[in-house]
Amino acid sequence: MTAAVREIEVRPQPTGFGAEVRGLDLSRPLPPGVLEQVKAAWARHAVLAFPNQPLSLDALEAFTLQIGPFGEDPFIKPMPGHPNVLELRREPDEKATNFGAGWHSDWSFQARPPAATILRSEIVPPVGGDTLFCDGARAYEALSPTFQRMLEGLRAVHSATRAYGTKGVFARETEKRTMEIIVSPEADASLTHPLVRTHPVTGRKALYVSPVYTTGIEGLTVEESQAILGFLFAHMTKEAFVYRHKWRPGMVLMWDNRCTAHFAEGGYDGHLRVMHRTTVAGEVPV
Repeated sequence: MTAAVREIEVRPQPTGFGAEVRGLDLSRPLPPGVLEQVKAAWARHAVLAFPNQPLSLDALEAFTLQIGPFGEDPFIKPMPGHPNVLELRREPDEKATNFGAGWHSDWSFQARPPAATILRSEIVPPVGGDTLFCDGARAYEALSPTFQRMLEGLRAVHSATRAYGTKGVFARETEKRTMEIIVSPEADASLTHPLVRTHPVTGRKALYVSPVYTTGIEGLTVEESQAILGFLFAHMTKEAFVYRHKWRPGMVLMWDNRCTAHFAEGGYDGHLRVMHRTTVAGEVPV
């Protein structure tokens, strides 16, 4: 007789967007039944927090590969000996804007953007540093049926040009930054994805745009695009759709880039903050 699979402990946020998972040791391979529950909870809640996970970089990589193959992380130099791990590090004396300080879905300018981002807190400052997430699915579902129909079939233009392009934010930066950012002409390229994306697991539709990486809407004028995108950016980041994550040391956070956008808050000048990040490869958005 097959042994019963232990039920994992999932503590959802009141809205169901975001949840904490207790009682797991991510430093060891998860049994198939447990891994299946974790993936189901991730699909259901979009953002999962795993507290008390003292993972080495090797263990973080191994857990990532249980979720799926590594994604491609451009424009940022990875850690030595760990080409799939980025260290998000900000020293106490840094004056540059904190990394991730703008609403975005990770690498949405790629043909196959990452399905998941996994971030582990190594050193957490005593103040600030929250990460905010907005629920693109509930934001879409809150729109009127008429507006939803208008968005169907539209394709949003995505590009890394505003951040990593030759005239982007990092190219114009004058303050010293510990993280090694790679400004590149490749970042000035663009492609399109459906403005409303269907999740491959849940089948739910979600807004798939962000102020950092969405530069327009295919077939519309600049003014028309700005009017629609400006409304959507303000709508999807309303408090009703946002989960504010407060970090604790040794915590692993996994979020679904296919239906969320996120924003990294600052507010910890004078304090060291160190995080380690991996991504899981995704599929072509539909």
